[in-house]
Amino acid sequence: MFIEPNFGSRHISRKNETGWIEVICGSMFSGKTEELIRRLNRAKISNLKVEIFKPATDKRYHITNVVSHDRKEIRSTPVEFANDILLLAADCDLVGIDEAQFFDHAIVDVAVKLANKGKRVIIAGLDMDFMARPFAPMNDLMAVAEFVTKTHAICMSCGSTASYTYRLDDSNKQVVLGEKDLYQARCRRCYHMGMETKIKAAKS
Repeated sequence: MFIEPNFGSRHISRKNETGWIEVICGSMFSGKTEELIRRLNRAKISNLKVEIFKPATDKRYHITNVVSHDRKEIRSTPVEFANDILLLAADCDLVGIDEAQFFDHAIVDVAVKLANKGKRVIIAGLDMDFMARPFAPMNDLMAVAEFVTKTHAICMSCGSTASYTYRLDDSNKQVVLGEKDLYQARCRRCYHMGMETKIKAAKS
């Protein structure tokens, strides 16, 4: 369980010069958004002013709300571009950002600027794409973050701990929105077995 830091018993506020970045990463179905919502709700209980953002392109569960796979949800503001967050979050203490891998690389600079202004920034997103490659800009966000939490799913093939996102169709596009109809969480072994099966099928 992640315990919210307080940097020497000081609480984040607009009067405090110390901000920081937290990144929650992992495969699909690993509880990233659920953990993001948990931290945001705890901040609200602490009477912090919280703003939550998500990419406008992600409308899988709800047009505006951030929704986890187990249907927990929290109000958010969809934005087209990462830089929009700087203006919309100007008057808050904590900024939550979901599905950060769908933003352009400007999200890294946005997160740093927000933290430098004394805000706590919590970001959730996929660390690897369906090809098991680092999912930019998440890799750079992890590099500039003070805290990184990697969540894990359950392999949908064998039941082991899963950290890979396996795509069921044959599309080569990096971004294809979908849920259990298109993706599975898989362990290392089952992921690579599936990829090898796809390669053999393509050659036959």
